[in-house]
Amino acid sequence: MKTFTEEQVATLSGLGVNSQVGKKELQDGADLLLRSGFFSKVNYKFETHNDAVTVTYHVEEAPRLPVAYDNFPWFTDGELAGAIKVNLPFFDGTLPEGGTVVDLAGNSIASFLTEHGLKAEVRHFVLADPLLDAPVQQFQVEGVTQRIASLDFSDPALKENLAVQQHLGDIRGKNYSRLAIDLFLSEAIRPIYQQQGYLRAKIGPAEVRLSGNPNQKFPEDINVYVPSVPGSLYQWKGAEWKGNNVLSTETLNRTLGLKPGDTANGMTIEGGWERVRSAFGQLGYLDVKISPEPVYDDQAHTVSYRVEIAEGKVYRFREMTITGMSLAGERLIRDAWTMKQGDVLDKVAFEQFLTTLESHRDTVFKGLPVHYDTVGHWLQTDSEKGFADVLLDFK
Repeated sequence: MKTFTEEQVATLSGLGVNSQVGKKELQDGADLLLRSGFFSKVNYKFETHNDAVTVTYHVEEAPRLPVAYDNFPWFTDGELAGAIKVNLPFFDGTLPEGGTVVDLAGNSIASFLTEHGLKAEVRHFVLADPLLDAPVQQFQVEGVTQRIASLDFSDPALKENLAVQQHLGDIRGKNYSRLAIDLFLSEAIRPIYQQQGYLRAKIGPAEVRLSGNPNQKFPEDINVYVPSVPGSLYQWKGAEWKGNNVLSTETLNRTLGLKPGDTANGMTIEGGWERVRSAFGQLGYLDVKISPEPVYDDQAHTVSYRVEIAEGKVYRFREMTITGMSLAGERLIRDAWTMKQGDVLDKVAFEQFLTTLESHRDTVFKGLPVHYDTVGHWLQTDSEKGFADVLLDFK
């Protein structure tokens, strides 16, 4: 998608109309465009006419990520974006993964902080945003001492929820960080909504609520406000399965564990997809792909799922490779392993065997002194021949 104008590309190239150029300057302009990070590919051609040169740059734009500001409680996102625009006028809230423009944005924020009496180092990195479920280009300032004093929600029911109150102790007193707050909302608060059937609840983004004299020193303990709207409560309607041959629709519905009319517990639904994967894995379908797509009926307040299944092929056990274990211990491991060469590789049995090795080792080693902290484990598949090898590494 084309988002840059010709004038903007020219600005980023560092070349100006009527400036003296040679082949080196034209190549330098192409290099500047690449180093900016905005472009993944740059080619150019030029034509001369008398003493004038016309250059045409052919560019492919690189993917860009939304910008997030982690721990700048003193300023709004708009103020920080405005600071970036001082040096990058066409900044639109997105930046590439790397390049000189990302460094320029960070330096612009640092200069803005210095102007307001806050001398601090600003760094940036790409990470997965837990609320957007997508990568963002995040800016973070070093040395923030402000702490989260409280977390308040706009939904009264959420404020009164006992589980929420118990979880709040995990975030209070921590250094202010949007990332920490977003992780907390994603891992501790959203599941509470999900369990109750509020599958499309909106939580956040968090806001800093200030009070008192704005000319006084910024308080060390700050209050955070979280907009939270539960939305509709959904009931389970059912699942429509497509692509399943090995397991019947009845078996899959039973494995999923929900009946029509049940509250659509989001955590039960997520666990259901894992149970379905395990059911296929137990039959040797190690590459199975489950693709559930929700279908919401906002009038009836129900949710159903269209589920595409790509079963893949059956894998059979071929051999086991063991490293980091004595010969006596290895013999006992092989004695405890029940699958024979050519048997369907039961992934559930494999995982149960790992649990035994990690938590109930005496069941396998029968008093033999063994010393290991972890068991590295892999299933190495040969898709062409339909075999799977078990690899165990004791450390």
